[in-house]
Amino acid sequence: MARRRNHGRQVNGVLLLDKPIGITSNAALQRVKRLFNANKAGHTGSLDPLATGMLPLCLGEATKISGFLLSADKEYQATVKLGETTNSGDADGVILQTRSIESITESQVREVIERFLGKISQIPPMHSAIKQNGQPLYKLAHQGIEVEREPREVTIHSLEMLRLEGAELDITVRSSKGTYIRVLAEDIGEALGCGAHIIKLRRTGVGALDNHKMYSLDELEALAEQSGPSALDALLLPMESALPDWPEVRLSEDASFYLCQGQPVFVPQLKDRGWVRLYASDERFLGLGTVLDDGRVAPKRLLKSS
Repeated sequence: MARRRNHGRQVNGVLLLDKPIGITSNAALQRVKRLFNANKAGHTGSLDPLATGMLPLCLGEATKISGFLLSADKEYQATVKLGETTNSGDADGVILQTRSIESITESQVREVIERFLGKISQIPPMHSAIKQNGQPLYKLAHQGIEVEREPREVTIHSLEMLRLEGAELDITVRSSKGTYIRVLAEDIGEALGCGAHIIKLRRTGVGALDNHKMYSLDELEALAEQSGPSALDALLLPMESALPDWPEVRLSEDASFYLCQGQPVFVPQLKDRGWVRLYASDERFLGLGTVLDDGRVAPKRLLKSS
């Protein structure tokens, strides 16, 4: 069978998209891929249609690090509506129950949210992309089918109340991968005895990418229309910038050559272990590797251009 030919430009790097409300992460990805005329692209973990904010998109060779961004901690700002539960845990769902919030106080909310810091257990929502027997849960939910889900352990690194005004509670969250902010909001509501659901959700950070500029679809479309797809390339972050905390290993010319042939190489006086970023002697980024127990560096995710 003939290999399927990739169409489009070879574009490498990470784009921080400010995803708009109302579209899926995959729909946003496909629009950006077309704007760049890129031959390869992927995202690093979905945001719900209701959610906005940081959606790192990996183009070309940067898709080799998408799994690491998927596993990274995430930061969010959320507005929670107290006193109402919905079948989806957010404002897109149908209201299931309404309860009074008259007795809810700021001190009570602060005391309750403290309980959710650290390792907690969450039951994934039915309105999620998790698959059971090959079927995404959200498709079952749309058919009115609910199935048993296994609890998952996640970590809430920080959780702060910003505002409590009437039924609206604003919070900021930094959490581990796999955390459902909708479920967190629901659980906080149940702990308060009034129920709750998300009405606004914005992701503000992914791993170490919280200090970089995000670009809206409108900005990208305007620049592409004015100057063409190649003008968008200047907005891309180099793939190594997504992993700034990983140790750097500088290789000699000979070591770079053999490593790029797929061979582990010895690096004198190397103390690091685990994943590292690999650079040639001329400062070129070669890709990612791991330090073996015997001190050699093995290639794992090398750039094709290397």
